[in-house]
Amino acid sequence: MYSIAISVASCLRANTRVDVAWLIDSQNIELADRTEAIAITPGGGRMGDLVSGALDAQLVDVASRHSATGRFVRLRISPVDALIAGIASGGEFGCVIAPASTLPAELWSLLVAREPVCLVANLEDDSVTDFVLYTESSIDQADSAAQALFERGKSDSEIVNNKIISVFWPVPKIVIVGTGPNAQALRESAALLGWQTVITSDAGSAQGVIAGVSALDSIVIMIHDLDIAGAALSAALSSNAGYIGALGSKRMQETRAEWLAYRGITDLTRIHGPAGINIGAKTPAEIAISILAQALSVVKLG
Repeated sequence: MYSIAISVASCLRANTRVDVAWLIDSQNIELADRTEAIAITPGGGRMGDLVSGALDAQLVDVASRHSATGRFVRLRISPVDALIAGIASGGEFGCVIAPASTLPAELWSLLVAREPVCLVANLEDDSVTDFVLYTESSIDQADSAAQALFERGKSDSEIVNNKIISVFWPVPKIVIVGTGPNAQALRESAALLGWQTVITSDAGSAQGVIAGVSALDSIVIMIHDLDIAGAALSAALSSNAGYIGALGSKRMQETRAEWLAYRGITDLTRIHGPAGINIGAKTPAEIAISILAQALSVVKLG
């Protein structure tokens, strides 16, 4: 849901109809990413996908009926469609699909800000009569089932009597600018924390990804190319990133600082360089652990 929030908010501002669908439950397949969602505009335009795109065509068909209210639908993925989508097997999936305009208006700004939310859909048969939104500050006003699901601190959904409870909990992201053994070790170590990882060595791509990070997220610059590293650091300093780290020798740090200063960027206090706490790290795995420990400390403790 977080990945489509900006696009949905833009559609709503433009008074463009957009339907939003997300997964509630499944049979035979463990849902890897419980924050997955798809936004569908008239004519079948799509942002995001569900189950590697295997449900998208069916959801476009449901959205084309232009229902005025949300619905709970059950859809099937055949073994052939599963094979095409690259997933383990077919099965049945339960989804909510609703016009974005029927969801609480404040939902989208909260998702853009990567805040955890609890969305309760009240049902009459398979139709959603209304949605109720809870945040960290208001979850104590929800019923016990919603509170219990929210307090798990992860994205999940449950059907309880005539309610569908959906909790969306943001997953931290680490953007790694550069490639090689250190980048790979950092990706593997971050996966153990459940973090999403983006690795890029292209200046334009890095700047685009960095522009969308939040205070939960970390950016680590590993690349030696001065122009790419400098551009990435400039973007990082303009972002909301919770942690910015830069690998490299003292001389490399000084050269990057000179590159930034030439462009009028002199406040580098947010950059941790060389990145990582001092544990005498030598191997890629040790370097990864030292960086993640520092990132966790900065993001969680300030």
